[in-house]
Amino acid sequence: MSTLQTIHDVPVLMCAPEGEPIGGERDVLDLIGNAGYQGAEWVVIPAGRLDDAFFRLRTRVAGDIVQKFVNYRLGLAVLGDISRHTEASSALRDFVGECNRGRQTWFLADVEELGQRLSG
Repeated sequence: MSTLQTIHDVPVLMCAPEGEPIGGERDVLDLIGNAGYQGAEWVVIPAGRLDDAFFRLRTRVAGDIVQKFVNYRLGLAVLGDISRHTEASSALRDFVGECNRGRQTWFLADVEELGQRLSG
């Protein structure tokens, strides 16, 4: 179950760590709809909820999901340790680095780091 939290005056839909794996853009449409209904500006997805295909860029799953969030003008934060994926793929490491320089999609370690990002 997802819950709405306010972090530094920003409404954030926090996805539960348990639940069905998120493996494609169809899977995120419910999250996006829920976020819009609740007035969230950001959606936080625990890294463990994402299907491994998300972390293999050649599958285009990550790009499709990120594009959905861009289209609906929602921020996306992936929280948790993804080091096993970034160590295996320099392309993913570059993608994560590029995302983290922007203001739309972030890959962060934890909620504290999200709070720091949203405060500035």
